[in-house]
Formats: sequence, structure tokens, C-alpha cells
Amino acid sequence: MDMSLTLMFGGGFLALALFAGWRGARPPNPHRGPRMIPWRLIMVSAAALLLAMIVHLVNLLGVTTGRSSGL
Repeated sequence: MDMSLTLMFGGGFLALALFAGWRGARPPNPHRGPRMIPWRLIMVSAAALLLAMIVHLVNLLGVTTGRSSGL
């Protein structure tokens, strides 16, 4: 994946995490019934994928992450 695609996915995951966090923090409305979308799970999943995109971006910039193979 090149840098522009990584940045686009990262921006999308950031927007999704922020939106899901906002929706999950709203108080429940008993008149409308239970929430059928697990907003907090979506927020945590999008944040985890955003973290993976950040690591991938850092790797694209030339920083070596993870274990070194010279041990």
C-alpha cells in the first residue's frame, strides 16, 4: 500500500472512530428503544485499525518497527 492510500484509510478510520465515539457517548433514549448498533465496539475497532495505519505510515517513512532480525 502506498503512502496516499495509507493516509486516506487512516483519515477514514479517524473520522469513523470520532463519529462512533460521539454516537456512543450520547445518552440512551428509552422511547426509541435499545441501540442496535454497537458504537463503542466500532470506535475501538476503528482506533485499532488507525493505529495499524500509523505504524504502516511510519514504516513507509523508513523507520524500522518490530523485532530486529540480527539477534
